[in-house]
Amino acid sequence: MANVSHRTVDYYTKLGLITPEKRSDSNYRYYSDETLSRLKRIESMKQEKYTLEEIKSSLDLIHKVSRDDHVTDKLASLQLQMQQLEREVKELSPLIDQLKPNQAKKMYKLLTPQSAACIEALLLLLGKGPLL
Repeated sequence: MANVSHRTVDYYTKLGLITPEKRSDSNYRYYSDETLSRLKRIESMKQEKYTLEEIKSSLDLIHKVSRDDHVTDKLASLQLQMQQLEREVKELSPLIDQLKPNQAKKMYKLLTPQSAACIEALLLLLGKGPLL
């Protein structure tokens, strides 16, 4: 169902990335729907070039925040998107430095409204938390 091999499921279980819900009398492992969602998140993060250690720590941290699957899915997705943006900004920085002043000005004009909206949305989200 998760489009991963049995060997991958065994390996992820051994690493603690997923855990079986229960075992049968003949020692077969049974996994929950939550595990299926977690497997899909793991595979998605692997495609984004995260190491299994990074994936495990990220998922463990999100799972500590909420056990609600919908919330953890959204948090994991948001975290992935922010990390991807961070990588892309790091890749773009040297290229931006090479732009002519007029080109850089046009690029900043294009990106500034979207960037400001994204920052504002994140600040609103963070402002709802107990830290602020």
